[in-house]
Amino acid sequence: MELTFLGTSSAIPSKHRNHSSIGLKAFGEVILFDCGEGTQRQLIFAKISPMKVTKIFISHLHGDHVLGLPGLIESMGFRGRTDPLNIYGPPGIFNFEIAINNLGFNNKTFKTTFHEVEGGTIIDNDEYIVQAIKTKHNVYNLSYSIIEKKKPRFLREKAIELGVKPGPDFGRLHNGETVRVNNKIVSPGQVLGDDREGIKISYSGDTKPADELVEFVKNSNLLIHESTYEQADEDKAIKHYHSTGKQAAEIAKKAHVDRLILTHISSRYKKVDKIKEEAREIFKNTDLAYDFLKIDIVS
Repeated sequence: MELTFLGTSSAIPSKHRNHSSIGLKAFGEVILFDCGEGTQRQLIFAKISPMKVTKIFISHLHGDHVLGLPGLIESMGFRGRTDPLNIYGPPGIFNFEIAINNLGFNNKTFKTTFHEVEGGTIIDNDEYIVQAIKTKHNVYNLSYSIIEKKKPRFLREKAIELGVKPGPDFGRLHNGETVRVNNKIVSPGQVLGDDREGIKISYSGDTKPADELVEFVKNSNLLIHESTYEQADEDKAIKHYHSTGKQAAEIAKKAHVDRLILTHISSRYKKVDKIKEEAREIFKNTDLAYDFLKIDIVS
């Protein structure tokens, strides 16, 4: 899995930080979390084809997280896209769909499907699960987790011992199918090891510290959490329903995550190291995102 931070600013972009968006290359797809203004241009700089984007998960409907959608969809149409695009977001996302369709000239050549989400399991396919939970912002905000489904290890030597020859039957067994060897049936349970936990990536969107988020992101390999403010500005974080870097680190520590990445940094700060330093005092394995930061995530 490869994660790219396409935009890491808060409400107002800066010279070096675009509005919020994160791209995930995994499972043969490109998946976006949020799509702030300018995301399509950031994709170009990151050398990620927008034509490969299959799903977009919107945390909430503030402009810095969603206003990149109209331009991205329009550009996909100009480039002749035919593959469908699925967009998931909180209550109110259907109004945004109507607004996009009423903007004027529309060159859309493909189907876009908007899905209104209130929480729970959104996607559950053969390769991964996407879950969401409502957290604490001044509008309806969804925090997301994407969890890889990892197949049990295939016990090659055991399969050979049972008479299975290397080849297509190995794949069938690994995919959960039985195979016939001479006059006997070999079942997957005979040649597969114990279940393995897949990679879990969690994204907070915009939120105040929330107890429910701790349980939701528990044991994530990577937690991406907003950290709009320094701790000295905690009063502003409370007022505007945001978090400080220190508060994000407290969530990471309680949830026993492996790594914390801070994003959604206020443009008021010319130097941002203090946000990271305050977080590292609580949770050592913390880094602060910047535009075009790429992270390879392996289990």
